[in-house]
Amino acid sequence: MLHPTYFPNVASFAAMVQNDVVWEAEDNFQKQTYRNRCYICTDKGKHMLNIPIKHVGGDEGRQKYADVEMDNSYPWKKQHWRTLETAYRTSPFFEFYEDEIRPLYEGTDTSLYEFNLKTIEVVGNCIGVELPAAKTEKFQMEPTELLDTRFLVEAKRKGKIPLEPYPQVFEERHGFIPDLSILDLLFNEGTNALAYLKNQSLHLSHA
Repeated sequence: MLHPTYFPNVASFAAMVQNDVVWEAEDNFQKQTYRNRCYICTDKGKHMLNIPIKHVGGDEGRQKYADVEMDNSYPWKKQHWRTLETAYRTSPFFEFYEDEIRPLYEGTDTSLYEFNLKTIEVVGNCIGVELPAAKTEKFQMEPTELLDTRFLVEAKRKGKIPLEPYPQVFEERHGFIPDLSILDLLFNEGTNALAYLKNQSLHLSHA
């Protein structure tokens, strides 16, 4: 059981590639998670891309993740794409995949949940793997039939899953930076990304 997140980090994508996944669709939205943010590497180091959301006030302050809308009154899509271009233009595979990624930043999507699923689908198409579409139908605090890996949504979680280093654009300047978005792996490793994801030892049940 996984949360769909904004261009998920590499560990989450490895979990998707290596397992049959059911998407959590019945939980409440929580701040400071990968639900509406991802991390990339720019010339200045690790950098957060954050999707602004429309906040519900009053008694309805808590809302289901599946009901959250992105705040498109702010030109975040244009800003995110410009940042990605600047960060990865010199990477080995940016030009190879940019025509698949760019349209995500040109659409009029409003649902954060559905937009995140779309980012996952597009990356799946880029690396040549079909990802699951099954969703939960009720919220379970402690699932009995599924391995609960919803902790992967926590952006500030300690005890990260160790992954093998791979070449990064600004590695000479910053060293290898782990826990970045799948876009970092895609633009740097390209056609080798799927093999990399399949070969990571995740040990999710002990994470």
